[in-house]
Order: sequence, then structure tokens, then C-alpha cells
Amino acid sequence: MVNYKDLGLVNTREMFAKAIKGGYAIPAFNFNNMEQLQAIVKAAAETKSPVILQVSKGARNYANGTLLRYLAEGAVAYAKELGWEKPQIVLHLDHGDSFETCKSCIDSGFSSVMIDGSALPYEENIALTKKVVDYAHQFDVTVEAELGVLAGVEDEVASEESHYTKPEEVIDFSTRTGCDSLAISIGTSHGAYKFKPEQCTRDPKTGRLVPPPLAFDVLDAVMEKLPGFPIVLHGSSSVPQEYVDMINQYGGKLPDAVGIPEEQLRKAAKSAVCKINIDSDSRLAFTAAVRKVLAEKPAEFDPRKYCGPARDLMEELYKHKIINVLGSDGKA
Repeated sequence: MVNYKDLGLVNTREMFAKAIKGGYAIPAFNFNNMEQLQAIVKAAAETKSPVILQVSKGARNYANGTLLRYLAEGAVAYAKELGWEKPQIVLHLDHGDSFETCKSCIDSGFSSVMIDGSALPYEENIALTKKVVDYAHQFDVTVEAELGVLAGVEDEVASEESHYTKPEEVIDFSTRTGCDSLAISIGTSHGAYKFKPEQCTRDPKTGRLVPPPLAFDVLDAVMEKLPGFPIVLHGSSSVPQEYVDMINQYGGKLPDAVGIPEEQLRKAAKSAVCKINIDSDSRLAFTAAVRKVLAEKPAEFDPRKYCGPARDLMEELYKHKIINVLGSDGKA
């Protein structure tokens, strides 16, 4: 058993309370490799933003659970090296699909876990979530749960259709499970193709897809039922068109990739939404930078020469999200 406090990590409880009170959201950035981790930590340290390092089940298998523990410990040490005296860094399991997966993460030093029972019948979701909460809270690990289903694909998580969260269920669900935060569905979606073209309109000037607005009426109804309770938005990448264009310019093929407009995320961040998940944007930045280097320098075979620019572009992206979208800079 490895306790996250021994690794220098924190859980989400205090940072969420401050975020709700302060009208900003905590960035939850997914990472799969060292370059992403370096970029996240550097961006958070330099902007003094609390940050959640998110690892999906697939990413944990890819990176190895043991290595992840030391990467998290190293992230805290690196943040201090960069001048962040008391780093506020969370290591969080994203979309845990079973009690066993959550337990394994808790036992190996994660400070927060998500149990995603949203595809299960309501009572089964409650039972599974409560089981994880009961175990996690013994070690002061915080638990995120989910009500409602997001469309799209992210690692092993996939759904053809979204189902908005039912506001009438949230009091009963949060009370009976004891979860610390709740991921809800209001129209965000996983992946780089968050909406089908037929769901969107096209900007007559640019020809680009314009996605439908988020269901803020559902969010308002949830906040009314659960005042001051931490709400989470998954699938909140904006899919920056400059990265999509760069990928396509250098041999990629991402037609009609579209995300959540940043102005809508800014609006959400000022509400009880205190955690916003961003994954696809950094994948796009990484891929765009790598494609550019390899296209312009086809003889290059040193990974540092293309992963380095990818890391720099991701750091730029993370800082932009922290400062201009979530408003979490200077809050740590």
C-alpha cells in the first residue's frame, strides 16, 4: 500500500471548495507519456495553478502502474525544482470501470479516482459507486462519480449517444453514494469528433462547423438541487483548428474535427463546475508538432528532435487553458 501523501500529492477536496468559491475550474489534463507530464507540470508551476494529472485505464496499462507512481512523485519534485514551493498536484484515475481498478489505483498512490458506472442501471451505479467511496475514504482518497452518458470515444470509453443527466436524480445519487464530485452530461463529448456535421451549422465565412450550445439549463438545474457541490465536465477539449489544420497540412486526415467552444467552457468554469477534463487538445498539439518536424526534416530520427517541439506546443496549450479558459492561474 502506497499512500499518496507520501508522494507529495493532494486530493481534490480543498481545491474544489476553493474553486467553487472563487469562480474558476481546476484543469484536469490527461497524460500518457513523459513529454505530456513535463509540459503539464511546467505549465502549472509557472502559472501557479492547482492541477489534476489524469490517467485513464488505457494510459495506466500503457505507462505501467509502477512507473506511474514514480512519475507522480517525480512530478511533485520537478514542480518544487521549478520554484513551486507547495505544489497542489492530484493523481487521478479517469473513467475507472470497476471496483478492482479503483482499488488498485488507490493502493498504488492515486489521490483521487473516478468510478464510471454511468452505463449501468441507476441502482447498480449507486451500489458500485458507494463500494468505491467506502474503500477510498478510508485513505482520504476523493471519488468522482458520473450520472448521464457522454457520446464519443476515449480509450475504452465509447458511446454512440449522449444522455443528459437528470437533475431530479442528483440529490438521491450523491447522498446515497457519498461521492465527492459528480461528472454530468450537458452536451460535451469525448474525442476529436465531438459532434457529427448534421448536429452543427457551418460558418458561412470560414466553412467550419459550429457546434450546438451546451445545455446550461441542465447545469443550472443540477446546481439548484446541489448548491455548492463540485461538478465535473468530461470531454471538454476545444479541438483548436490551428492544430487540426497543421495536422492536415502535414499529411494527416482529420476532416470536420470539432470541439467545445472556449467561451462556453469559460462560462461553465465560473459556475459550480470546478473540474474540466481536457485530453484531445494535447493529443492534437503533440501530433501537429511531430508531423511538422517529420515533414520538414524527413531525415530526422532522434525522438528528442520531434518530441521536444511537441512538448513545447503542449505547454503553450496548457498555459492558455489555465489562464484564458479556466481562470485557475495564481490559485495555488
